[in-house]
Amino acid sequence: MSDKHTGACFCGAVEIEVTGAPEAMGYCHCASCRSWSAGPVNAFTLWKPESVKITKGRQSLGRYRKSETSDRQFCTQCGGHVMTEHPTFGLTDVYAATIPSLAFRPGVHVNYSETVLRMTDGLPKLRDFPAELGGSGQLVAE
Repeated sequence: MSDKHTGACFCGAVEIEVTGAPEAMGYCHCASCRSWSAGPVNAFTLWKPESVKITKGRQSLGRYRKSETSDRQFCTQCGGHVMTEHPTFGLTDVYAATIPSLAFRPGVHVNYSETVLRMTDGLPKLRDFPAELGGSGQLVAE
């Protein structure tokens, strides 16, 4: 896996670069992520904040902070979603689709208790979040 990947919003006005390897990759099933992504699940890649850099279009980056755990960022020109900072986790979620050169290898499902799309892929399904991120760490059935 290359240690640098680039991506952009829908129109290309905002460009992003991630370096190194993600801390985790997986799927979130919570209602907020589903609504924000307009899909039944959200594919995430989590990075240390220092590994994520806006390389173009910072002036076109809008923000929406629904809660203290999620500072969502999007392009103000096209509305394309770019990333979500999770300050309480110390991680930044760059949506998997935003960085197409990264081989997406999911390792976990989070907030599976809220799922609207059952997935039988053999990956661990967490009721909410891992214990180290403040969740229960409780596994639920596939």
